[in-house]
Formats: sequence, structure tokens, C-alpha cells
Amino acid sequence: MLSHLNAQGQPTMVNVGDKPVTKRTAHAVAIVELPAELAALLRDGDIATKKGPVFQTAILAGVMGAKQTGNLIPLCHPLPLEDCKIDIETSNDGRLVTIHCRVQIHAKTGVEMEALTGASIAALTLYDMGKAVTHGIVIKEIKLLEKTGGKRDFSANV
Repeated sequence: MLSHLNAQGQPTMVNVGDKPVTKRTAHAVAIVELPAELAALLRDGDIATKKGPVFQTAILAGVMGAKQTGNLIPLCHPLPLEDCKIDIETSNDGRLVTIHCRVQIHAKTGVEMEALTGASIAALTLYDMGKAVTHGIVIKEIKLLEKTGGKRDFSANV
């Protein structure tokens, strides 16, 4: 049975009241494919647009998004994150951008959704800022790579 459905099949928030507080971490990634013309502009470093420097703005947006997860996803618990780091890597040709979001907290529930939201919002911000050059940007993948704490750990064995 899905954890966010009650016995009648109705959506419900999971009761975490009796769970112990433990250290929880999560690492999610978003992979964005850039058309050659945008990759060329970003290849020599972060370019500034009317909205600000692209990668730095995406990093800030990702952290802000992770912090707002409880407001964006209806049944997520609002969590006071202890740490959220966004790192952006580019392939040698600049066409693939990998956005890593790592989140940590001591809580009764995990931070997978916060990490996924942070990576997603950073990728969407990259798209938003790059669309002035091209709409050919593709957000290829968003996935959880690892989580620790709680009932079970998870690793995508990357």
C-alpha cells in the first residue's frame, strides 16, 4: 500500500510523530542537455544574463526550492533543512550539465523530496535563463542517487 493513502484510499500525510529523530541525507541529480549555441556561451565560464549569472542563479534557486518543498508538494512535511548544497558540473564539450543537490537534516522523516526539488528547480532555472538563446534545452533526467537515515538506506550505485 502507498504510504500517503489511508484505508479508504484517500490522500493523507504520513504520521511521523512516533518515529525517532535521526540524521537524514539525500543526494539527487538533474541532467540538462544544452544545444551547442548555449553550451558555447557557457563553456568559458558562467555568463551573465538580464536575470543574473546563469549557474549561480540556478544554485540559489535550487536551494530556495529545496527549502520550499513542503509548500510545493501537498503531503510533504515542512522541514527546517540543516544543509543544502547545489553543485553544477559540465561535460568537456559543455553540452551536458549535471546538477547535484545534497541535503541534510536531523528529523523524523527523510529529505529525498527536498533533494529532488532542489535539483529540479535548479534545472528549471537553467532552462528559464537559457531560453533567451534557445528553447532546445532538454531536462533529460531527475533522479535520487542516494538517501541515508530512517528505515532503509538507498543507493542507485552510481
